[in-house]
Amino acid sequence: MKLASLKGGRDGHLVVVSDDLAYYADAAAIAPTLQVALDNWDNAAPRLAALATDLNHGAIPRERFHEHDCAAPLPRAYQWADGSAYVNHVALVRQARSAEMPDSFWHDPLMYQGGSDGFLGPRDAIPLADVAWGCDMEAEIVVVTGDVPMGVSAEQAREYIRLVGLTNDVSLRGLIPGELAKGFGFFQSKPASAFSPVFVTPDALGARWDGGKLHGALCVDLNGAPLGRADAGVDMTFDFGQLIAHAAKTRNLCAGTIIGSGTVSNRDAGGGPGRPVADGGLGYSCLAEVRTIETILHGKPVTPFMAAGDVVRIWMDDDRHHNIFGAIEQQVVGVFQTGSPLSRG
Repeated sequence: MKLASLKGGRDGHLVVVSDDLAYYADAAAIAPTLQVALDNWDNAAPRLAALATDLNHGAIPRERFHEHDCAAPLPRAYQWADGSAYVNHVALVRQARSAEMPDSFWHDPLMYQGGSDGFLGPRDAIPLADVAWGCDMEAEIVVVTGDVPMGVSAEQAREYIRLVGLTNDVSLRGLIPGELAKGFGFFQSKPASAFSPVFVTPDALGARWDGGKLHGALCVDLNGAPLGRADAGVDMTFDFGQLIAHAAKTRNLCAGTIIGSGTVSNRDAGGGPGRPVADGGLGYSCLAEVRTIETILHGKPVTPFMAAGDVVRIWMDDDRHHNIFGAIEQQVVGVFQTGSPLSRG
């Protein structure tokens, strides 16, 4: 089944969405918000699934579903922990700056705890106060967990995955080096992330979900041109079971915890850095990787980061070319800091 939160109040209004994303049914009689449903999943999930079945068969009153009416499925969450499961991405970034790649990166996941008190909806603008901050998209897969006990194994952790979705984990690349140099992690460089209009239960993903990975092309367009078509199930060093187990090593995770995959990244078929979509490659899920490869190949980056007016679109289609999660489509909007709007001009 597919679940969404229509805008309204801080935590949105839970609805069940038809498989084709055309209609929705109000789920308030079962749970007013997605967090309430997750807190009572054993009771709520079967009832929500029954509602979804009736909706898909046209057996109940329904309304047209419009993605621009959506908040993030969880407009705020108790926890948002983002990993870096595609170690290829990390390796390329470090290669570009001639930094050694620690061996531990291949067997011990990287993870940071991001701000979760307010997420962007799938059509909300990306506010940018200074173009020098280096605004970048990061197209990722996310899962939402139930209550996960401390010390869970990776195999056990997969059983606690309740929902799967997409995110645009916005990064301000110009602020990251200064923050990391302090040795205390990200904060200002990681503003609010946006999420796909719907989150989907693993059973509804069919063969694309193998229990720990989502398979299929994660599509990223920038200003209408293809940027990325990387396969989310390929080159994923750590699956979601491993990421959840890593996060739960020393603490319980409460229902509604969101775990991110990190930027989806594929190597080229020949084993080298990925190639642009226009050159027959699978492209990139963030601009930092584009700039990294430009640096490796040509000595310096050429592609600029995003600025006011740029539009990023992120989605995934099924085998019949039907959108699975809806689309994240966001325009960068310059905000006033020194008296004038910001743009590339």
